[in-house]
Amino acid sequence: MKHPVGETGGAGPAPEVVRALFPSDRLSLVERYAELLATDGVVRGLIGPREVPRLWDRHLVNCALLATALPRDARLADIGSGAGLPGLVVALARPDVRVTLVEPLLRRTTFLEEVAAGLGLDNVLVRRDRADAVHGDETYDVVTARAVAPLERLLGWCMPLVAPAGFLLAMKGDSAEEEIDSARSVLRELGCAAPTVEVLSAPPVAGSAAPGTTSAQTRVVRVTWADPARVSLPTSGGRGGGRSGKRRSPRRKR
Repeated sequence: MKHPVGETGGAGPAPEVVRALFPSDRLSLVERYAELLATDGVVRGLIGPREVPRLWDRHLVNCALLATALPRDARLADIGSGAGLPGLVVALARPDVRVTLVEPLLRRTTFLEEVAAGLGLDNVLVRRDRADAVHGDETYDVVTARAVAPLERLLGWCMPLVAPAGFLLAMKGDSAEEEIDSARSVLRELGCAAPTVEVLSAPPVAGSAAPGTTSAQTRVVRVTWADPARVSLPTSGGRGGGRSGKRRSPRRKR
């Protein structure tokens, strides 16, 4: 009989699928983060107490699945990071990915900074800002968002941060197709390609009795530029979240 990966305070035992989603040397860090969410995160109003019993499946595993869709050594911006979902989870699952957590609220950025420092995550940068305040400063290979806004609004905040060859990954679940339909005009205006809905599944757990099956899945909307060569995204060329660049929305080259 298999033993759980580990136990964390109020978060309960980690499910076996965690071993397939995180490097072995980061499992203890994931457990510590889960404990912080279940304790400090609740006390500081970052997650609701009713979310604690489903912290692993609904939040941590769900967000870790996003990491399976990222290219190697990507630069990623997580918009509206909140308690670090999915940004901090991605940073834990993918040490090769450089993650910028963009969050406007001080109490949240304080928590994010404390967690990143406490877990020794040197691939994480916390930036206290609204997404549109970052426009013109940086572009990223991948931009992520979870439970931030409908896709129609999210596109205007996130696509100016997407590099010409990059993409937006929006975690949308069952609402994905409906939100794409509502965002058609915005997609055309911005010069985006037709979005795709993808189902991300966990890889098999080593030694599992049924390695080909898993119940861990999440649905995401992937948005790219229709013609990367015709999209101009001005940046300041800075690194580390500087604010010297002129903030503009993307424009189509003529």
